[in-house]
Amino acid sequence: MVLEGNPEVGSPRTSDLGHPGNKGSCVLSSAGEDAQPGEEPIKYGELIVLGYNGCLASGDKGRRRSRLALSRRPHANGVKPDVMHHISTPLVSKALSNRGQHSISYTLSRSHSVIVEYTHDSDTDMFQIGRSTENMIDFVVTDTSPGGGAGEGPSAQSTISRYACRILCDRRQPYTARIYAAGFDASSNIFLGERAAKWRTPDGLMDGLTTNGVLVMHPAGGFSEDSAPGVWREISVCGNVYTLRDSRSAQQRGKLVEKESNVLQDGSLIDLCGATLLWRTPAGLLRAPTLKQLEAQRQEANAARPQCPVGLSTLAFPSPARGRTAPDKQQPWVYVRCGHVHGYHGWGCRRERGPQERECPLCRLVGPYVPLWLGQEAGLCLDPGPPSHAFAPCGHVCSEKTARYWAQTPLPHGTHAFHAACPFCGAWLTGEHGCVRLIFQGPLD
Repeated sequence: MVLEGNPEVGSPRTSDLGHPGNKGSCVLSSAGEDAQPGEEPIKYGELIVLGYNGCLASGDKGRRRSRLALSRRPHANGVKPDVMHHISTPLVSKALSNRGQHSISYTLSRSHSVIVEYTHDSDTDMFQIGRSTENMIDFVVTDTSPGGGAGEGPSAQSTISRYACRILCDRRQPYTARIYAAGFDASSNIFLGERAAKWRTPDGLMDGLTTNGVLVMHPAGGFSEDSAPGVWREISVCGNVYTLRDSRSAQQRGKLVEKESNVLQDGSLIDLCGATLLWRTPAGLLRAPTLKQLEAQRQEANAARPQCPVGLSTLAFPSPARGRTAPDKQQPWVYVRCGHVHGYHGWGCRRERGPQERECPLCRLVGPYVPLWLGQEAGLCLDPGPPSHAFAPCGHVCSEKTARYWAQTPLPHGTHAFHAACPFCGAWLTGEHGCVRLIFQGPLD
């Protein structure tokens, strides 16, 4: 086993910290394969945060956004393991004083630490993700509130690490992307304290896990019409794959899964304990619907002039330019237990069952009665199928295969729980299937 879980990376050399000439070199300014002026940058893939439906409520700004494309940098900034030191703790500050030297520090006891120095890798680009707004973080991610809605402001109770994870992308084809737990801080260091889960590997190297962990799930069959949810795993600091711990922050690691890797696939989910990200490859995004296609579907659905079966008023999905505000007069509403679509009305309340519980006037089933909203984040869709299904109870609309896939996908919640959620708003799904087929009534004329 090698330190980064990459068979192409050699084992780091071990040395005594005080021995001259044995310190690892770090040439961070070295240029890799430069992008040519005027050329389109090569895209490695895109990260999409679940729960925002295409844009933060306050707007995507800089590194704080709902979606980020990872493209090849003008100069390589990747790093790889080089030298491993066994030192006494009083020397830790001296060993880590060089801000230009990337390193990972494993504190084994009060008197013993292991520091692995990293050196420049001209073959990879590194991207860092976390809650911190410091410059070394490329994608600033904050907690997504379960149950509908996303918190965008700083949270005192946030469980997302300031330096949650890093992704290294090969600068040459096929542009493989690999994920690792933890990111380097402003001093170019990663610290695993005494309480962090850490261990020596059989070949004498070090590895560890972050406090709340970085979980990854690769879909079975790729992210397409035939997709099925995969198995959640935990990724270590060195990129190895483990089964889940008993709870999110338990000190005992899971079992090593040797047949699986940290290579991201189209549709891979990355959970940072507070927010879940979807990885899409350029090839996968070519199969996904475009915003123009989603708009064409909206206009086609409205052109069919669906009507409220009781009020006989014509219904229409609002333009995404309006944003998700209060429903307008033509907004379609649905009874999520049966799927019958109506215009808004005030009758059928069952106050003894809750304020949202209504009785459908067509089939008499009682359940939530909510407005319908089109899913606007095209990268979350498995196919460009028509908007025929809605998630329950939030009412976000998408294709049947997209709805059924996400309704079957358990997303991590809390320390050891999993729950399916709407990918567009983060609301926990309810009911037997988590989604419902929409039943529209066409115009009587």
